[in-house]
Amino acid sequence: MHKSIAALKRDKRFAPLIKEHGLPDLKRGKNPFHALVRSIIHQQVSGAAAETIHARFLAVFPRGKFPTPEAVRAMSLTKMREAGLSGQKASYIKDLAEKFADGTIKHRSLHKMETEDLVGHLTQVKGIGVWTVHMFLIFTLNRPDVLPTGDLGIRKGFQALYKLKDLPDHAQMERLARHWRPHASAASWYLWRVANGLKLKVQPSQLSKSRR
Repeated sequence: MHKSIAALKRDKRFAPLIKEHGLPDLKRGKNPFHALVRSIIHQQVSGAAAETIHARFLAVFPRGKFPTPEAVRAMSLTKMREAGLSGQKASYIKDLAEKFADGTIKHRSLHKMETEDLVGHLTQVKGIGVWTVHMFLIFTLNRPDVLPTGDLGIRKGFQALYKLKDLPDHAQMERLARHWRPHASAASWYLWRVANGLKLKVQPSQLSKSRR
């Protein structure tokens, strides 16, 4: 991480972001099953709503501890739905548990796999796409060179930071990132900060005007 920050500080666009936001909070995760369940729960809902569902999901299990894949596999879909999961997400988490438990997902070897191989391996699970794998690579395995170009926040961050007229596509982002590409995970963290800052700049009065 220190190498990535040192490299990004030499970029005139990222240097002020590092000064403003400090160091990225990217700590290596210990349990891949837990991380992937959490990612599925967080898909397409707000952070607050996802945290509520996550807490209710844990409360279903003894002492509120995170369950093993075997425990999730043994739980009924109905019980999982009662925790606030949609039927679709419950089925995704069940499929993840099945594949962890039966060895389809080789969870002890994930950290050794090349990024491309890991994408193919984890997308065997229903509901896990490239975006989810990219989040896993950044926040659980702490790979330094992940650039999730399919993420809307990353695209908006690029657009604002590089003063682009339109949202960039994958090829354009890769071109813009070529000087700092080996440090893309840390750069992505700052791009998300840029995108979040854009949201804060939109006042309620502006939103109401835009809807008229």
